[in-house]
Amino acid sequence: MVGTLAASSILWTAFAACLAFKLEMVPEDRVVAQIGSSVSLTCSTRGCESPAFSWRTLTDSPLNGRVRSEGTSSTLTMDPVSFENEHSYLCTATCRSEKVEKAEKRIEVHIYSFPRDPEIRFSGLLEVGKPVTATCSVPDIYPAERLEVDLLKGQQLLKNQDFPDPMEKKSLETKSVEVTFTPTREDIGKALVCRAQLHDEEINAELRQRETTEHLQVYISPKNTVISVSPSTRLREGGSVTMTCSGKGLPAPRIFWSKQLDSGHLQPLSGNATLTLIAMRTEDSGIYVCEAVNAVGRERTQVELIVQEKLFTVEVSPGPQIAAQIGDAVVLTCGVKGCESPLSFSWRTQTHSPLSGKVWTEGNTSTLTLSPVSFENGRAYLCAVTCGRKKLEKEVKVDLYSFPRDPEIEMGGVLVNGEPATVSCNISNVYPLDRLQVELLKGGRIMARKNFLEDRENQSLETGSLETTFVPTAEDTGSVLVCRAKLHIGGMELEPKQRQSTQTLHVNTAPGNTTISVSPSPTLKEGGSVNMTCSSDGLPAPRIRWSRRLGNGHLQLLSENTTLTLLSAKVEDSGVYVCEASNRAGISREEVRVIVQVASNDIRLTASPSEHVKEGDTVTISCTCGNVPHTWIILKKKEKTGDTVLRAVEGAYTIQQAQLEDAGVYECESKNAIGLQLRRIKLDVTGRENDKDYFSPGLLVLYCVSSVIITAIGMIVYFARKANMKGSYSLVEAQKSKV
Repeated sequence: MVGTLAASSILWTAFAACLAFKLEMVPEDRVVAQIGSSVSLTCSTRGCESPAFSWRTLTDSPLNGRVRSEGTSSTLTMDPVSFENEHSYLCTATCRSEKVEKAEKRIEVHIYSFPRDPEIRFSGLLEVGKPVTATCSVPDIYPAERLEVDLLKGQQLLKNQDFPDPMEKKSLETKSVEVTFTPTREDIGKALVCRAQLHDEEINAELRQRETTEHLQVYISPKNTVISVSPSTRLREGGSVTMTCSGKGLPAPRIFWSKQLDSGHLQPLSGNATLTLIAMRTEDSGIYVCEAVNAVGRERTQVELIVQEKLFTVEVSPGPQIAAQIGDAVVLTCGVKGCESPLSFSWRTQTHSPLSGKVWTEGNTSTLTLSPVSFENGRAYLCAVTCGRKKLEKEVKVDLYSFPRDPEIEMGGVLVNGEPATVSCNISNVYPLDRLQVELLKGGRIMARKNFLEDRENQSLETGSLETTFVPTAEDTGSVLVCRAKLHIGGMELEPKQRQSTQTLHVNTAPGNTTISVSPSPTLKEGGSVNMTCSSDGLPAPRIRWSRRLGNGHLQLLSENTTLTLLSAKVEDSGVYVCEASNRAGISREEVRVIVQVASNDIRLTASPSEHVKEGDTVTISCTCGNVPHTWIILKKKEKTGDTVLRAVEGAYTIQQAQLEDAGVYECESKNAIGLQLRRIKLDVTGRENDKDYFSPGLLVLYCVSSVIITAIGMIVYFARKANMKGSYSLVEAQKSKV
């Protein structure tokens, strides 16, 4: 019997050891996280069914994270990670069973920031022979003292730099490395590499290093620009000349020809390397300039041409330079003075392109009619008059423009009070666009202005657009929005061409100040009535819709009136009612919670397992109140010195190892807005017998089972031995022997 008890004690000790209270942490002791990312620390226990968890930092700083505990684990989530999360965190678990046990784990959280690749910038274009500074910037670095930056050109290391000085305070920094070098021809196409490395072995290898590559584009400004002239720089009237210009550079420079006017300004002529002038006139005498241009520079050279004077005069009208709108008709008139009987009149373009017009000649006058005017007519026309042996020419320059329609004003949508709105003004079929100016005015004040100054080489009708954003107000309603477009055509006309359009503004106001009034109250008894009235401000007047929020979050439409009435309300009518005010400018919502209550008349107070327990037993006192919402339950023990309020959980209070002083009257108080109910129960606790050897119920069961098994085994052995001695066994005989 003693052996059986010893074996049982050993088994019980081993089982209890397997269920020892332990605490584990994931990750185990250290984690490295990037600023802006998310990190979760999980603390879990073994050997305790309902542990209590707490988290804190070693310095008692704020956690700066969210804690979620469920069952035997607790998780601290830091999202996003910031400087405030660089601490030692401690997780403490407390197990309350037969005795109180505590366990604690510590983990270090270190942070860093290395979010983007380096950025390479140059102080300017890379030109052969001219120093340039390359800057490599590494943004948002922490800790900067662990950063190392290499700047390489091809395989050549230009600079290596680290930043050993620690920061005085924690902050994200941008660190830069600068190198000044002089580009050469050999640098063309080479790779400039900026490589940044954050030295921290705990960071994943692929996250510790970043680099950026820029392939070098090296330029050479134009040089050695020269002009060749054939046949000569001195010409006779009516002769021709060819001038060729060339220059060196990288990329190869473009060639532009122009003529220097008396004012010193340059008149563009051609964008080709070769310029040919035919049927020269005395007006063609002057300085011709060749300019070689590429991305990094330009170089000019010039030549002077001299043409012999004329003997008679030729005049063109309406003038030497006119502006003609595309699509209109233009008549050019050529007349001669000083020659009574001209031999002939002829019209041509300076480049011998087709005239694209009709010629009519009579007496001392010849006309060229261009109808309709097109892009083919935008050039210089020459009228040649032959008188005797001499021939004179006069040029008339036809400059084209197109400005046929008023601007069009477009709104990006409905104008809403206080919300940014986009308005655009479009002027279609404009030419040349680079001479267009557009203004947007509101109430006489300029909101935006745009000049289209970009040089455009293509000849086409284009649309000029001006777009701006403004914030309309209610005061803008009725204001006039004006789009004014001007086409400046230089010295051809004194005043620019001008067109404008207007539009009256209508500003909408989104619903606001949405309120709900409830009469008599949002909390009412079952069977009562309630009126809910919704009002809202807006322009146009908002539309009102009443809905009820269902359990799945969806809205159930109830009414489109301003007032919603619930008659003979039931408990099922409790819930959230939503008023939605809407118009073209937006939507505003307001909600109210309606509570329909009934009296708490089904209160129950019970003791489990019984109202009569022994000292040391566990008993739970529970108070329930049916399915009545918003009911407050207070559990108390009645004492002579006064009532003691018990710390009940959901109306239940558990007494572990009941003592004699736990006996007495317990009271449950249940109340809501409708009424109050009380229930009482008496708990009896009886003392145990004076038995010093106290066994728990589990150990007692194990002891009884073991005793029965050992007794049975002894009897089997006894009868087996007796049977062996007789050679047979008889239960009858065995019983007789006992008698």
